[in-house]
Amino acid sequence: MSSSHITAVLNGAIESLSTIIPIPVSSGNPIVLSAPILQPEMGVLIGITGDVRGRMVLEGKMKAIGSIGEVMFGMALEGEMLESFAGELGNMIAGNMATNVSQKGLRVDITPPTVLVGQTKLYGFDKAISVPISLGDKGELQIIFMLEE
Repeated sequence: MSSSHITAVLNGAIESLSTIIPIPVSSGNPIVLSAPILQPEMGVLIGITGDVRGRMVLEGKMKAIGSIGEVMFGMALEGEMLESFAGELGNMIAGNMATNVSQKGLRVDITPPTVLVGQTKLYGFDKAISVPISLGDKGELQIIFMLEE
């Protein structure tokens, strides 16, 4: 997998966040991670297949994900509603990312989302790249792309 493919997926995911989330977002510099990745409170894991193979994880504190839901729906989300929203948010972002990278000539498919609640350790990947996403005063998310060679 070439670095241009990885860059296209990361940029596609960041562009997707900016399109879907009605909050101004800004991204930080990518960081290379090694196993295990400690996912703090809540995350959504989505498999990526096709020209690019790996998994994307959108993670953050429940408060940050809840703030996105509140801005999008006009009401606070808690418990199972927040968990369901997190899965759907991850699905929207990954689906939009797949559309973005397909416009650059890459064929990418996604799997259904898996919601991760509570502290989780993620293993089983060769290399991972994380991009911090600031939601201003609403908190921060991380987009993590775990690469399969």
